Formats: sequence, structure tokens, C-alpha cells
Amino acid sequence: MILETAWVLPCYGLLGAGLTLPWSLRIIRRTGPRPAVYLNMMMTVLALVHSCWLLTSVWGQPAQHFEFIWFQSLDLKIACSFEVSAISAGASVMIATMSLISQVYGLGSLETDWAIARFCALIGFFEAAITGIAFSDSLFFSYALLEMLTLSTYLLVGFWYAQPLVVTAARDAFWTKRVGDLFLLMGVVTLANLTDSLNFSDLKAWAHAPQTIAYFAEHQQFGTLLGLALIAGPLGKCAQFPLHLWLDEAMEGPNPASILRNSVVVGAGAYVLIKFQPILSLFPVAAELTVVIGAITAIGASLVAIAQIDLKRALSHSTSAYLGLVFIAVGMQQPDLALGLLFSHGISKSLLFLSSGAVMMTTITQDLTEMGGIKTRMPATLIAFIVGSFGLVAMLPFGGFWTLLRWEETFWAINPWLIAIALLVNSITAFGLMRIFALVFLGQVQPKTRRVPEVAWQVAIPLVSLTIITLLVPILLPSWHFVDIDLNTANVWETILLSASGFMGFGIGAYIYIKPYETGSSVPMPPKITRNAWKAVQDLLAYDLYVQAIYKYTVVLIVGGGSKVLAWVDRYLVDGSVNFLGFASIFSGESLKYTVTGRLQQYVLTIVVGLILIGFAAFYGLN
Repeated sequence: MILETAWVLPCYGLLGAGLTLPWSLRIIRRTGPRPAVYLNMMMTVLALVHSCWLLTSVWGQPAQHFEFIWFQSLDLKIACSFEVSAISAGASVMIATMSLISQVYGLGSLETDWAIARFCALIGFFEAAITGIAFSDSLFFSYALLEMLTLSTYLLVGFWYAQPLVVTAARDAFWTKRVGDLFLLMGVVTLANLTDSLNFSDLKAWAHAPQTIAYFAEHQQFGTLLGLALIAGPLGKCAQFPLHLWLDEAMEGPNPASILRNSVVVGAGAYVLIKFQPILSLFPVAAELTVVIGAITAIGASLVAIAQIDLKRALSHSTSAYLGLVFIAVGMQQPDLALGLLFSHGISKSLLFLSSGAVMMTTITQDLTEMGGIKTRMPATLIAFIVGSFGLVAMLPFGGFWTLLRWEETFWAINPWLIAIALLVNSITAFGLMRIFALVFLGQVQPKTRRVPEVAWQVAIPLVSLTIITLLVPILLPSWHFVDIDLNTANVWETILLSASGFMGFGIGAYIYIKPYETGSSVPMPPKITRNAWKAVQDLLAYDLYVQAIYKYTVVLIVGGGSKVLAWVDRYLVDGSVNFLGFASIFSGESLKYTVTGRLQQYVLTIVVGLILIGFAAFYGLN
């Protein structure tokens, strides 16, 4: 039965990674690394075909669960459980598609890099972990797969490990995620002691049980701590405040990996958070904190994105912003809305990174101030960037419009301030994309863009394919019941407000960034944003609201100072005491050996003198 083969899907990525080992370890040299790329791509194509077949089999059917015992000893039983549904199968199709696009693009962008075989092996490892998370119904195995994802991120970000900045970025990404994973592990262990099963379907029934609700109503503080521990893991994976700094640093890695990282990788953490939603409903404080964190990240990351001069970092900050909206949706108990946001954002952001990567590959730079004037030289890339921008921002009739329209319909009557947040994020994102568009494609030709060609077929094919998929998102969204596309039933004011927010962002961006070029200015960055009056604001946003500096003088200083104090105590007090006792034992032993003469009279005299001294001490002590 096709449904029972769902467990095979994560194995394609692992098998692809294994097949590339002879080339990635440089055991095979004569053929070059291309056979490794083709083998890994072949396994991804098989995974895509299998996923599509599975999706057609489960379409319109209720979710089905399959389980087998992975480990059992006495009362301990750990089961590997799979949930096969239209959503999990669709997620698998999306993961395989994005992985294949990244590999084909990587074949063009990393063509001269011998380490491309290692890159494909890591992509296969990436693909296996994310696909496993899509199908896993077990919290235990989902946590293990999230750890695989953290390791994959570390290895891919540190792909060019000879560069010190890359090593630092990989280290920061790994340890930042580990902070969230540590708290999540505490939550997993706690749930294992509270419930008989760690399957998400069983946890959902457990969370709705009257005795569970009564227990946590009586133990609210304990429940709050458990809820905070559960959201800590997705907090780090989705680059949310205060564990958000790693994502923009991770842009030091290869751009094909950034396509996956900003679409399905961050989505994997949010996917686990969505599965936690029934449990989080037990803890009001944790749910409210999820909304607050999402709101802070959505607004803050949107503002930070518009001040970046690194193209990839500007786009990565907007990823954190939209994942903040997903956190808000989960905290407000709207899992379907969160899934719709993940889907529409993931497709559009992948296209934006792919088109931006095409620009960076031909210009050999990521600096926005070194770009400009390539609109006629790269028409396919230009169209892809425009489609990706419209798909991300709420522009009718693209996918982002319908997901944010459902956002407005959901919160229009109960939480209008959440609508204000979404509109603000939408407007700022539109402004930032217009800024990138003007600085990259318009204006004067720069030295690095003077002879820029259109990309080769290895990049053009994924670019065109993903552009078509982005245009089809409005058709795909209703299929999973994420949105209901019908303007006749939509609130007129909701539609006007949503459209106006996008147009306002694009309009302000065009006024600031396009108008100077129309007047013949030769300055690559418009002079209005370089005035001294805005210098402080620009620095505040460009340096990520100085969060890294705040961490340096608070968390890092406290942890570093505390570790130094503990090291001093360990070295001089603990080790010093032990060393003193050892020295005292050796000294006393060496001293006493001279009293061993073998003469009985001397031993008796020593005993008598000792007894006399003890007697005097006892007598004077009593008086």
C-alpha cells in the first residue's frame, strides 16, 4: 500500500548523501565531482515522484497514522509514528521541489568548486531531516530530526570553512539554536513523565482531557514553564527574538542553501510549533508570550531589513518578520492560517533568493551599493524578482494577498491590533523590496554590473520553474483549505486596507529610490537617506537595534564573568584544597618515617608524652 511507504521518503535524502561520499571525501578524483551531484539529484527526483504519487493517493482522505516500535525495555517504549495526510504529503512535495531547485542552481553557481559534492551530501542530509519532520507524529523523533537540522545548518553555513567569518557564523548559528533545543529537551522529558505517549495525536487528546485541564489549572506556574520550554526550540529554529541573530549571519554560506534555509528550514521549526498548538492552549501565559514575541520580531525584523546593504541579509530579516506572523497565528490558535502563511511565504521567498542569487553570481558581489542598471541585461531575473516580491507582499491576485486577507478576516472583530501589525509588516516589506529593486536593477551602471550577462540554463530553469509555481500559489492555497478565495464575500474595507498597505510601501520606496534616478542623479544610493538627521536611525537599524552589543555587555559579560569566577574557584579553592591535603599527607608521611627506629623504649616514650599532652589539653579545656 502506497500510504505505508511514507517512511521511505526521508531515506531518499540519506541515500543520496551516502552515494556522494566517495566524491565528497575525495576518494574518487578522476571523474570530478559532477557524478555526485547527478546521483544526489536523481534521489531527489525519486523523492519528488514518490511524494507526488503519495499526495494523489491521500488527497481528500483523512489523516492516517502508522507506527512501529523503535525501542522497548521494561516500561519504556519508544514508537516511531508517521502521520500521512494531504498536508504532510504536500509538504514533502514542496521540500523535494525546493531541494531539487537548490541542487540544480548549485550546479551552476558552484560549478568550479570541488566541494560541490560535499554540498550535495549536506543538502541530502538537510532534505532527509525536513521530510522526516513533515511526516513525524512523534515528538521524540521530531526533536531528534530538529537536532539533525541544527547539525546540517552548522555544516552548510560553515561550508567555506577556510574563511574566519564563515566559521564564526556557523558557530553562532549552532550555539544559538542549541540554546532553544536545550529548553525544548527539558519540555520533552517533562511531557514524557506526564503522559503515556509522545505522539502528537495522543498529546492532542491528552491536552483536551478534563483531568489534564484541571491539573494545569491547579499548577499554573509549572504549566507556564512547560509551555515556555516547548516554544523555545521553534523560537531558535525560526530566528525569533531573542534568538534571531543567527539567520542573517548564516547568509555567509552558499546561496543555494540559503534558498532552503529561508523557506522550508525555518518552516520546519514553525511546523513543529503548529503541532504544539493544542498543548499551548493549556498555558495562556505561554500562548500570549508567543504572540508578543512574534509581534516584536515581525516589526523589528521588518525595520532592520530596510537598512541592510547586504542583499541576502536584507531578505533574511524579512524571513524572521514573516515567521513572526506565523508565531502570532499559532499563539492565537489559528494553525490553518499559520500553515497558509508558511506556504505562501516559503514559495515567494525562495524565488526572491533565487533571483537575488542569480544577480550575485553574475556581479560577484552582495553589496547593494555596488549594483545597479541591470534591468535590460537580466530580464528573466528581473521578472522573477518582481513576481517573488508581489507574491510575498499582499498584491492582488498573488498568494500573499489571500493569506493576509484571511488574517484580516480572522482578527477583524476580535483583535484589530493584530491587523495593524500585519499591515505594518506588509508595508515595510514592500518598501524594502522596492529599495532592493531600485538599487539592483535601476540607476547607473556600476563597475561590477557593466558586463553582466543573463544566467546560464542551470539557474534559468529553476528560476522560470519557481516563477510559474509562485504564480500558481493562489490556485494551490484553497486546495489545502488554507484560504477561501472569493472577493465577493470579502469585506470591502479589509481588501482596501490590505491593498493600500502594499501600494503605500511600494510608493514610498519608489519616491525615495526611483525618483532620484529619473532626475539623472549618479549617486547609487539616494541622498535623502544619507542625511545626518537620519544617520542615528540608520545605524540603529543597520546594526540590528544594537541587540548584539546589548548581548555582549549583558548575557556574554555575565556568562563570561561567571565562568571566570568559577574557573578561579575551581583552580585555586577546589584544586588548591585538594593539592594542600595531598601535600600535607606527603609531608606528614615523610616526617613520621624518621620516627620509625625499631626501638621499643622510644615508642613507649612517645606514647607517654602524647598522653600527657592530651591530658593537659583536656584538663585546661574543661576549666
